[in-house]
Amino acid sequence: MVILWWYWLIFGMLLMLGELFIPSFTLFWFGLAALLLGAILYFLPDLSLPSQLICWTVGSIVFTALWFKYFKPTMIDRTKAGISREAVTGQTGIVVKPPQDDLRGIVRFALPLLGNDEWEFIATETCQVGDRVEVTDVSGNTLVVRRKP
Repeated sequence: MVILWWYWLIFGMLLMLGELFIPSFTLFWFGLAALLLGAILYFLPDLSLPSQLICWTVGSIVFTALWFKYFKPTMIDRTKAGISREAVTGQTGIVVKPPQDDLRGIVRFALPLLGNDEWEFIATETCQVGDRVEVTDVSGNTLVVRRKP
């Protein structure tokens, strides 16, 4: 059976289009390997079918490994933006400005919380600068905290 270079190009494009229906970001790398094999086969048309399959398999593994090693870790959102209240509850921060009279206090987190590292808060207990507090609830744009022992 003779497999022409453009067969691999079409196969690669179909795999990449399949990513639209199965958003796992896995088919994309198999498709990219098929496109690469199509380019290789264009310049080396006498490559046997088993060699083609080995090249496609190795290419798929290499692209997938590169994805997990180098690209995916940079795409992790550490801000927790858009995450529900349950993800915020239990986070611990340091009071940088205690609440006074009608003014709310300000708490700072080591990692940004919902996209910001400082938040206004109201507390159920008296807080001082440097106290560690734990988020117990969210009220509008204000965190509700309690002092953490």
